[in-house]
Amino acid sequence: MKRSTKILLVLLLIAIVIVPLYLQRGAEFGGADGQAEEVIIENNPGYEVWFEPLIELPSGEIESLLFSSQAALGAIIIGYYLGYKKGKREHVGH
Repeated sequence: MKRSTKILLVLLLIAIVIVPLYLQRGAEFGGADGQAEEVIIENNPGYEVWFEPLIELPSGEIESLLFSSQAALGAIIIGYYLGYKKGKREHVGH
């Protein structure tokens, strides 16, 4: 891949991340868990929670960081495995 293409892709990635944050300044970015909880309570006011979290995180940002770190680690492991298998297959073929 040419260097100019790599630079263009990085700039595009940055734009995809920054533009929505700029356009929606002050917006709260919540997860599906919070929305589901609201709907459950609205539809069934007598609902009782089955259990409480083991660790209460200080903010939603830290929760998002941990979630995205988990997703990145999973992607790295899957990518490594697929690359390993592809490399092994190409090496056997020679």
